[in-house]
Amino acid sequence: MMHNYSRRAVIAALLGSAATGAFSDAPLTSLRPTGRPPKAGTITSEMRIPLADVIRTSGVTGRVGVVLADATTGEIIDSNDANEQLPPASVTKVVTALYALESLGPDFQFETRIFADSPVLDGVLDGNLILSGGGNPNLVTDDLAELAERLKDSGLTEVRGKFYVYDGALPNLDEIDESQLDHLGYNPAITGLNLNFNRVYFEWKRTGGAYTVTMDARSAHFRPAVTVAKMRIVDRSVPVYTYHDGGGLDEWTVARGALGSGGSRWLPVRYPALYAGEVFASFARGHGIVLTPPSEIALARQGEPIATHKSVPLSRMMQDMLRFSTNITAEAAGMAATESRTGQKRGLRTSALGMTLWAKDRAGITPSFADHSGLGDTTRLSAADMVTLLNADGVDAVLNPILKTIPLRDDKKRVIKDHPAQVVAKTGTLNFVSALAGYIRTGSGRKLTFAIFAADLDAREIGKASNAEQPTGSITFNTNAKKLQNKLLRRWAALND
Repeated sequence: MMHNYSRRAVIAALLGSAATGAFSDAPLTSLRPTGRPPKAGTITSEMRIPLADVIRTSGVTGRVGVVLADATTGEIIDSNDANEQLPPASVTKVVTALYALESLGPDFQFETRIFADSPVLDGVLDGNLILSGGGNPNLVTDDLAELAERLKDSGLTEVRGKFYVYDGALPNLDEIDESQLDHLGYNPAITGLNLNFNRVYFEWKRTGGAYTVTMDARSAHFRPAVTVAKMRIVDRSVPVYTYHDGGGLDEWTVARGALGSGGSRWLPVRYPALYAGEVFASFARGHGIVLTPPSEIALARQGEPIATHKSVPLSRMMQDMLRFSTNITAEAAGMAATESRTGQKRGLRTSALGMTLWAKDRAGITPSFADHSGLGDTTRLSAADMVTLLNADGVDAVLNPILKTIPLRDDKKRVIKDHPAQVVAKTGTLNFVSALAGYIRTGSGRKLTFAIFAADLDAREIGKASNAEQPTGSITFNTNAKKLQNKLLRRWAALND
């Protein structure tokens, strides 16, 4: 049976939870009449304060690079430290999306295929079966379930040889950024065969004094248990997690003192191909096709596949990447784009250099990219260069339809309803780094391009040394940076209408 499901629903389910909040009327504290708040888009006296003073009083520490330009003429309207080279964080993905779409084309699709190394006779394969990844960074468990159904529909009933997995379509990386903590799910391995953004779902529940622990490959419709990742509870308080490479097995421990009554989180997978192979074999077994435990094979299989799964078109994938900010999608798409341009597989750093050189040729800018996702903090890009790229010929037509709508908010973070201006942009966040870049369409229809990059690099280094997932001061920095971004967007929308 084929399963109908929404790709966006699957990605959303995998990528995290939504925070909700409610606002209630404040208690009546005065009988004096109060003035109505200014109408959305109204120019207030605060909006006329010089930009440097707005930044200075924002509470944002470190450096803040800001540029606002007219999208039609390129004229710079507002700026502060425009040429300051700062980490753009996930705003890097805007560049990657353009790089990938222009290199591979919007209709490009990654393919995951099943091969047999011998003919299938009367439903029997007297040889080996190969699950061959094509680099799809968004392959999920539901996709493997469909692929197993297609294998069954091909008429295969028995495999007498071994079951292999191939992940050489992309260079293999144990993690995107080695400076990150081991347990962060947004810093997974990358290979040519990926599954569930190369994360495994760890869940625990306490009954009495004992815990039940599960590790599974869940997605929208399935949650098969896996053995390629193991978790052991240890009597300690810190560190919360430890990781050990068990040679084909991810061995984790977690501190009992941190578990509470129950919970869950996604953990990175360092053996994605074996992970995908184990999950696929479980679905094949459900169709009566018994496979040996998966093992890796070094050479790609050529010829006609038995079954194939194709990803969504790249344009849709890049839109989802910009919406959910998936690091693995950016790295896989970026490396695939570099291979398309050079005809050779390139490692992550070399591929990022290729994107740097492409950006220089494309728009005459001088960034320095360390990866395609912005997860590493050694990438450098100025607000001026970002705006120059956004304003380059043909870029708006590619990016505007796939960038995320950013609602304008007031100083209390409440969405301003019916604001006449529209903003589409990409956010970027690391500890002590906050970025936002994109396009504004004012109420009158004027189009503007902007970039806001804020970073306190000294505080970031101190935070990294603390080995804390959220170092002291990082939340305050991010909160102040977001308030500044919203204040500038409201200011620009009103003053340039």
